[in-house]
Amino acid sequence: MHLHDVWFVLIAVLWTGYFFLEGFDFGIGILTKALARDRVERRVLINTIGPVWDGNEVWLISAGGATFAAFPEWYATLFSGFYLPLLMILICLIVRGVAFEYRAKRPDETWQRRWETAIFWTSLIPAVLWGVAFANIVHGVKIDKAGEYVGGFWDLINVYSVLGGLVTLTLFTFHGAVFASLKTLGDIRERARRFATGAGITAALCALAFLIWTQLDGGDAKSGATAAVAVLALLAALGANLLGREGWSFTLSGITIVATVATLFLTLFPDVMPSSLNDAWSLTVTNASSTPYTLKIMTWCAGIATPMVLLYQSWTYWVFRKRIGTQHIADSAAH
Repeated sequence: MHLHDVWFVLIAVLWTGYFFLEGFDFGIGILTKALARDRVERRVLINTIGPVWDGNEVWLISAGGATFAAFPEWYATLFSGFYLPLLMILICLIVRGVAFEYRAKRPDETWQRRWETAIFWTSLIPAVLWGVAFANIVHGVKIDKAGEYVGGFWDLINVYSVLGGLVTLTLFTFHGAVFASLKTLGDIRERARRFATGAGITAALCALAFLIWTQLDGGDAKSGATAAVAVLALLAALGANLLGREGWSFTLSGITIVATVATLFLTLFPDVMPSSLNDAWSLTVTNASSTPYTLKIMTWCAGIATPMVLLYQSWTYWVFRKRIGTQHIADSAAH
């Protein structure tokens, strides 16, 4: 295996980690409107991710930085061709971070309700757009002989990409609902479990259609195996949720996300951005990568820094592992 192959795998791992962690993060943001009944319950949901949401986004920064350094041609074509959807995601992430920090700065109900609305929309929109973006990357876009994207924004909107957006939206919502049932107490915990059942069934139907389409479009035995794992894990997560095994349900919903992302990257390889105009114009791990010397330096740096980051983030989740409920929200903080 060459270093450019190794870095393709590492970038896939970074995106997998991002979607696993930010998936329930986005799901909680969506649930602040879809599940919570009042300001106290919204505060409970926000507090479940309060200590970790910003750390989860480090995976996105790492994935983008690794793509820029390891595959500059991929990065250039991706970020120029997908400029508008990626800009929308960036704006949402900025506003979302501000909303988390500013919501509790004033006790005024109108002030808090507006920031809570911002949290909802800036969680829902990226949850859809990430699916649209990755569906287009796998399906192929209009790339010319020079390796440049020559399509427009509306070329990115098609049945397959919209289905991809629905998959990430429903899957992240289910992942968030399972996380909420794992991290909360009382009535909101029970309602989160019931909500997860409906969200999980919807996600299973969307994911099944999307993964079958992906497999028929360009999959092989390896991607077919991971697609099967994704569907089976999602069904098992639903079963565990119905039985009240919240830890198992969350683990299995995470496996669903991991297997789904693996399916997409296995279908993509050895391309990094297929051309829908001519297969010969596709960007691959070979023609889009940096020099071997650059990849070698990056490998040493990643080998040193990555274990430290994983240990620190794991410690953070361990420290903030306990459940919370409405009884833990002080009246002054809720109002």
